[in-house]
This record gives sequence, structure tokens and C-alpha cells, in this order.
Amino acid sequence: MSERCAYPSDLSDAGWELAGPVLAAWRAERRRRALASGRPPEHELREIMNAILYVDRTGVRWRCPPHDFPPWETVYGYFAKWQKEGVFAQFNGLLRELVRQQEGRTARPSACVIDAQSVKTSTGVPAAGQGLDAGKEIVGRKRSIVTDTLGLLLAVLVTAAGVQDSDAGRALVEHIAAEHPTVRKTWGDGGYRQYLVAHAATLGIDMEIVQRTPGTRGFTPIPKRWAVERTYGRLMLHRRLARDHEALPARSEAMIHLAMTDLMARRLTNESAISWRDPVKPHQSQIPG
Repeated sequence: MSERCAYPSDLSDAGWELAGPVLAAWRAERRRRALASGRPPEHELREIMNAILYVDRTGVRWRCPPHDFPPWETVYGYFAKWQKEGVFAQFNGLLRELVRQQEGRTARPSACVIDAQSVKTSTGVPAAGQGLDAGKEIVGRKRSIVTDTLGLLLAVLVTAAGVQDSDAGRALVEHIAAEHPTVRKTWGDGGYRQYLVAHAATLGIDMEIVQRTPGTRGFTPIPKRWAVERTYGRLMLHRRLARDHEALPARSEAMIHLAMTDLMARRLTNESAISWRDPVKPHQSQIPG
């Protein structure tokens, strides 16, 4: 890695030991498929990944990272290629299995939790990709995710906010049945209709609706569902996810995969996730300019 002041969002050496082989294998395969080898890559994969993590963590525009990173066109180009070729999803799956094994679980889950979150969009998101969540009165997009019972991401789908939870849930349940055949149980909230419960049953998945106890006020962890709600909270540590800034829903899904892999890598290497509110002396790069 080139000599520069490290940013809090950078991969540590231990984190790079996890990410490096995946990205190196991607680059080697891509060069193998090329008709001509061409000139050697100009920028290190670690620096490109650090630049992408910087955008995800801090929420800056793609055109506005610090100048000691590779050019933003290069960084965004790699991000787009990795999203399109499923590198972030692949890395997420690898780290999820490692975390589960570290926690004494089997590599593949047998149960999961599903939930949806509507968020506002930035001005750069095409109007055609947005919608109105009438229940929450939010104009923007909806993120529907499935996690295991540890809160680790299994699947994500980004749609317009006007899409019903059950419609997005149907696609996710079908994905889980195909990609995670060991899953036999799932929990969701009251936003998921009875027809989705019946559809899940046809796929061999028992779906149970868990709702808040009537009369409960304030924040109360809901059994089983708390895992996915906690995951949404942890994802919000990545400022790029405070709103949806991506022009394409698939790029929004990649940002969620990226945030989750960052959280899992830190968990595996015993590093603290950046909360931006930690009562510690700020790093020089964290001081507002």
C-alpha cells in the first residue's frame, strides 16, 4: 500500500488478509479472460477497496474522496465491476460463514428473519426508481433484507418505496429457498401478508409473523425480529446508507453488501466498528475542515 496517513475506514492488515485473496482472484481471472494481457494494473487493489470503503463510511460523493486515493473514475469503475460480477455478495457470503463458525454455529443457517426499511433518496436518484411508502410517509426507496438469527446478511433487495413488503418479500423468500436450502424457518412483522406465509410454505419454509404486544410504548426488542432490526441500526454507521444515493438499485444493494462485509471483517479481526460518536480523541482525518 502506498505511504499515506491512514483513514479510520481503511482495512487493517488483518482485514486485508480476508479481502485480498478474493479481490486478487477476481483480478487474475479477469486478466486470464482478456484477449491480451495489456499493461500491468496501475493501482493497488487494497487502495481501491479502501477508497470504496471511505465513500461508504463517510457518505461523500464519488467525485469527492481525498486526493491521496486513486482517481475517482478508477475507484467507481472497480466498484461498478465488482457489483456487476457479484464480488461484494461473494465476499459477504464468505465472511458470514466465517463469523458463524467463530460463534459456534454451522456455516449454513437453518432460520432467518426478514424486514423492510424505507429511506429517502438524494437528488441524483432517478424519479422512476422512487416511490411513496404511504405508511411511513417517505418518498424514496425500500430496502428489504433477510438475515440469519445472528443478524448476518443473507439477501437484500432494493425497490421503490411504494412496493409492498410482501411483494419484495416473495422475491426474497424464493431467493432464500434457492440459495440457502438449509433454511426452514423465518420470522417477519405484520407488514407481510398471509399469502406470503402460504407461499413460503410451498417452498418448505415455515414463516411466522411476530408482532409487537398491544399497548407497548417506546422501544422494545421484539423476539426473533430484534436481530434484523439491530442489523439495520449497524448499517446506519455507514453514512452513505443514511439516504439512498445510488442511481441504480443494484448499486444500492452493493453498498449494503459492502457495509455488511466491513462490519463482519471487523468482527472477525476484533476491531471496533466506527460509531462516529466514540468518546475518544478524534483522528486528524475526522476533524471537520
